[in-house]
Amino acid sequence: MSMHSHASNILLETGTNELEIVMFTVGASTFGINVLKVREIIPAMKVTETPNRHEHLEGIIRLREEVIPVIDLAKVLEYPASQQPEYDKFIIAELNQTKVAFHVHSVSRIHRISWEQIEKPNNLSKGHDANTNGIVKMEKEMALLLDYEKIVMDISPPTEMAPPKADQAREKEREEKLLMIVEDSAVLRQLLEDTLQESGYTNCIVYPDGKEALDALLSAISSEPAAANKLPDAIITDIEMPRMDGHHLTMKVTNHQDLQHIPVIIFSSLITEDLFHKGEKVGASAQVSKPEIVQLVDCIDQAILD
Repeated sequence: MSMHSHASNILLETGTNELEIVMFTVGASTFGINVLKVREIIPAMKVTETPNRHEHLEGIIRLREEVIPVIDLAKVLEYPASQQPEYDKFIIAELNQTKVAFHVHSVSRIHRISWEQIEKPNNLSKGHDANTNGIVKMEKEMALLLDYEKIVMDISPPTEMAPPKADQAREKEREEKLLMIVEDSAVLRQLLEDTLQESGYTNCIVYPDGKEALDALLSAISSEPAAANKLPDAIITDIEMPRMDGHHLTMKVTNHQDLQHIPVIIFSSLITEDLFHKGEKVGASAQVSKPEIVQLVDCIDQAILD
């Protein structure tokens, strides 16, 4: 089941706040992954074990010419191993410019849903586990969206991503600017904030999804006295987020007469060619693929300093 033919015709409309998810199971639970992250789905195959590997890694497979690491989601989630391994599947996914195979127990079908159907898990439903990014409410069942970036980063932490130190004059310029960060993964939010702070962008406000960010922007322009000075100088947004995704948020900002002067930079693990066009269509000033944080800082500089 290759996703290439499928990906080209999905969501032809841009900014509709919809997505398509592939549903799969691990143990007795149902999960979803955004179709845009999925390259193909194959029956589980023999894995070559690698020495001293991380406990969540099973090893590697060779798919055509590529060597791909296999992540055992049952291990990540502390679930029992598959009862019927003959039905197991590998979901070949690409995120942050890296391919990985997620070992799952079965794959059912693709559902088209709205980001509004996805709720943030509260601390109670998360339990001790921060791997869940969203809960999808569907007619007959619920599915969990996992924080796939975090799962991969836990196994292979990003290498030193800090941008080079700016000279003092530039750092001072950066300090005077207010950035809005919209990102639903707590791990990436923290990483972004820390890295931007180090580069001199010490003034950041952070929101976990597009809806909260937009509500904050709208209340800033409607408050008395007009709080234009409370508006951010730039917005950095992820694409995939519960309630309102980054494309929809970008479109709302660029189409609003009091907000359209604010540059919106999309920072996502999903910048494929197809999605790049979507970002352009909704008016993003720049689009940067995670984890290129040095490039992100350059884009912010270009948008609000140069």
